Amino acid sequence: MPFDPADCHEIRLVTLAQLMTNGAWQLELAHDRAENLLIWITRGQGVALLDGARRGVGVHNALFVPSRSLMALSPGRQGFGQALVIPPGTRLTLPQRAQHLRIRQAPAQAELTALLEALGREQNAARPLRADAMLAYGELAAIWLRRQIAAADMPPRPSAARRLSQAYCERLVGHFANGDSMAGHAAALGVSPTHLTRVCRAETGRTAAELLTERSLHAARSLLGATDVPVQDIARHLGFGSAAYFTRFIQHQTGRTPTALRRAAAART
Repeated sequence: MPFDPADCHEIRLVTLAQLMTNGAWQLELAHDRAENLLIWITRGQGVALLDGARRGVGVHNALFVPSRSLMALSPGRQGFGQALVIPPGTRLTLPQRAQHLRIRQAPAQAELTALLEALGREQNAARPLRADAMLAYGELAAIWLRRQIAAADMPPRPSAARRLSQAYCERLVGHFANGDSMAGHAAALGVSPTHLTRVCRAETGRTAAELLTERSLHAARSLLGATDVPVQDIARHLGFGSAAYFTRFIQHQTGRTPTALRRAAAART
């Protein structure tokens, strides 16, 4: 079985709760996804990691997370929102970078809400041309997003600290499983571990080591829960020196063994 859990190849609308059916860790740990996400928050307040920065999110906030961008989202206990999940290769024109938009105009709020509701109705109905209709509503949602970006104030040029945090987050997406320590990633970026730690804590609320740990843990839990790949092969795939070291890592982070996590995930399905 491949290491990547199977993904849906059609655009779909889900609630935030449906993105974490196996636990809050699925959204709250730093991770990246194959799909693009357009997230629309309609209740509550929370915190997101997006584009190398910690951001407060609340009602009528739209987040766009491009495919393979490091992210995390803690919507809060009262938080509610929906996510339009857009697989890579879908014929939609989307932004290249992550976006966080606070939508203050009621007509714009109502417009996106109506588009998502219409898309949801098509998704739940077994009508002819359902996929085509959903894609059409997805295109309208993408147009809405691009219009809101065009109407927003031009963001200031990111500081040197923000650029370093962004670079580290981008590096983790492609290299978190190569076996490097945080110090190794810092060296690859041309900075000291101390400086990278200080910058990441200031920009994201997490240290550089915590971001690396979270990304590895998310990948490990995803593979344990969604595939039948042997534990020793997952350990090797994620850059751990041995299955024993991988097991100790999982136990330290979760209090359970990899096998116990796999059994718990299977019991939920």
